[in-house]
Amino acid sequence: MTVTVSTPPAAPPRPGLLRTVVVLGALVALGPLTMDLYLPALPAIVSDLKTTDTLVQLTLTGTLLGLGLGQLVIGPLSDALGRRRPLIWGVALHVVASLASVVAWNIGVLSVLRVLQGVGGAAAAVVAMAVVRDLFDGRAAATVLSRLMLVMGASPILAPMLGSAVLLAGSWRWAFATLALLGAGLLGVAAFALPETLPADRRRSARVGSSVRAYRSILGDAPFVLLALATGAGFAASFSYVAGASFVLQGQYGLDQQQFGLAFGVCAAAMIAGAQLNPWLLRRFAPLQVAGGALVVMVAAAAAGVGLQATGIGGLGGFVVPVMVMLAGSSLVVPNTSALAMSRHGQAAGTAAAVVGAIQFGVGALVAPVVGLLGNDGTGTAAAMGGAALLAALALVAHVNRDEHAASAAGE
Repeated sequence: MTVTVSTPPAAPPRPGLLRTVVVLGALVALGPLTMDLYLPALPAIVSDLKTTDTLVQLTLTGTLLGLGLGQLVIGPLSDALGRRRPLIWGVALHVVASLASVVAWNIGVLSVLRVLQGVGGAAAAVVAMAVVRDLFDGRAAATVLSRLMLVMGASPILAPMLGSAVLLAGSWRWAFATLALLGAGLLGVAAFALPETLPADRRRSARVGSSVRAYRSILGDAPFVLLALATGAGFAASFSYVAGASFVLQGQYGLDQQQFGLAFGVCAAAMIAGAQLNPWLLRRFAPLQVAGGALVVMVAAAAAGVGLQATGIGGLGGFVVPVMVMLAGSSLVVPNTSALAMSRHGQAAGTAAAVVGAIQFGVGALVAPVVGLLGNDGTGTAAAMGGAALLAALALVAHVNRDEHAASAAGE
């Protein structure tokens, strides 16, 4: 049965829009903070829990799986119940899972709790995307998503630095206590500062059958799926770096925890640069052109990175510079391809956002163990980033070819 609850109008006044974008920026930080704040502690977790590098990397995979699968549930719920309630429930789950992680006694328990953290964090990711689609469309949506990418770029800068500072004061368990405190703060923000953007007359049925039909319609839309795959692969390129960074920078190049935080921040700053550049580019080019050009540059940078690492030329700079180029490219690909995908299904924005997010985090989840299998070194990380960028480029080419074929058939 469709739930009907009185809500404010879908388009709040202009000051309300500004406040909503600021709140969304705070919420989208939850995922990157959850993934990145504990990165400096990965070697300590390996030692304390007497486990292996690969198994600890699987805690990253578990978080991404939770983020992806959680969105598939929360997306339809947000279309049926409105945006606020699923968001509040999800962030509350994240806080509880973070507190439980503080006392995790083995890697298996920690991995399960990381999945639950991801499920809770999925609420912030899917609701933020759905709210953007409620309020904006087309280039405007891509521009707003670029502003949110600024937060996603700043979060990786601040998270390892914060994690390093926490490790100076205590053990790796303190990192999860910090996540619990941050989650509690965001829970307050979600409860008191985010307006409802989906009015009752636009809500869909909460029945399982209705959700299944919505997913069938969205997954049957090949252009949407190709754009979502390009988004997921573009994100996976940046996550390849996240998965391998601590082992490359600390293990291969011998940086300590504080130096790691600074080096990680320098690379993440490239994401901010790309996100800042995107609105300027969108005034001159179509979103598809921006994403396509960025992917060409990313593939070239990956090839250069693999070559420099294989030959040992450039040292630390030979790893960091190509990574910065690829991270900047990723922040041009993800907002544009996701905005194009979301524009196709505004009537079920929550469900569409869930599919985009599930593909995004699902592809990302496959990357962490791949980086480990490739050796957890600079060559493997650069190769994984390049492979993800190539996959995104192939998805985008398939999308363009399909559109051209459809236009040609219509002309006949």
